[in-house]
Amino acid sequence: MKYVTEYRDASLVKGVIDEIRRTVTRPWTVMEICGGQTHAIVRHGIDQLLPPEIELVHGPGCPVCVTPLELIDKALEIASQPNVIFCSYGDMLRVPGSGRDLFSVKAAGGDVRVVYSPLDAVKIAKQNPGKQVVFFAIGFETTAPPNVMSVLQAKHLGLTNYSILVSHVCVPPAMHAILGSPANRVQGFLLAGHVCAVMGYHEYPEIAEKYKVPMAVTGFEPLDIVQGILKTVQLLEAGKFEVANAYPRAVTFEGNLPAQRAIAQVFEVTDRKWRGIGVIPSSGWQLRAEYDAFNAEKKFDVQSIQTQESPICIAGQILQGLKKPHDCPAFGKACKPEHPLGATMVSSEGACAAYYKYGRVTIGR
Repeated sequence: MKYVTEYRDASLVKGVIDEIRRTVTRPWTVMEICGGQTHAIVRHGIDQLLPPEIELVHGPGCPVCVTPLELIDKALEIASQPNVIFCSYGDMLRVPGSGRDLFSVKAAGGDVRVVYSPLDAVKIAKQNPGKQVVFFAIGFETTAPPNVMSVLQAKHLGLTNYSILVSHVCVPPAMHAILGSPANRVQGFLLAGHVCAVMGYHEYPEIAEKYKVPMAVTGFEPLDIVQGILKTVQLLEAGKFEVANAYPRAVTFEGNLPAQRAIAQVFEVTDRKWRGIGVIPSSGWQLRAEYDAFNAEKKFDVQSIQTQESPICIAGQILQGLKKPHDCPAFGKACKPEHPLGATMVSSEGACAAYYKYGRVTIGR
């Protein structure tokens, strides 16, 4: 398949890695932002193929990972109500809240449904006027356009029984939090191609210059990733603090302008809590006041729910690139994918889940 098989060609990947090996002259620490990239790196062993001077650390770019525990508990509270049809992407159903997950609610008789688009949830609301239909709207900038379009569509149809439970976060504020920390180790970034396909990468040159950290926009196939690493290493070695686009087939500098306008129409910037990290100022979106009728938190009065993370989980340090999954004493013991304690094990895209699935370390060592 064009644009797929050639980006998985082992000989091409090896050629780029050889070029990285010829380019690097000193140790560098590079963070990939996206959890999908983390899984591709671990699955294909890219980090093990790189020269020893290059260390990859794993960033907070997994939407399931960073959805705060209290949002999960709010979802569980809403989904448990008798007149509600709760819709979500499938990967959220097994994420545990304080004591259970959405699968448990469904097993107990709750009407919890997996959908493939928030517009599917709008259709369900239209078909079930006597029920309140709620869509669990999580994610980074990538999933924001379909989520806001579902609100606009529901408003256009005059639906009063549709709402969304919002947990949207944005990449640039998280990068500021990581790079501004006294404990920061990150010297270069691989930016998430799908986020930049929506938002462009015009926000990042300022960050690169401020913190003296070069970046490369890259995709998710092995060749994409190593090309992004090469671009980043070339900038590091040259002492240039710029943003390179190593994913031009999908990303432009400006991004998807109609999508950005739709997001700005429905959402406004807010402080957001990130699971495992805490509150990052101005790091997310919430519904504007004029769309309160579609705000599930307000409609079901669950705003006061608060929770406490596991005290032994080091997910926050992993998400900031300070530690690796095997540094956690609970990894593979008290914390496994079927019984996760923290952010990076709850999702199939989390770093801990990747290390566990692909046997990267000896479990329980």
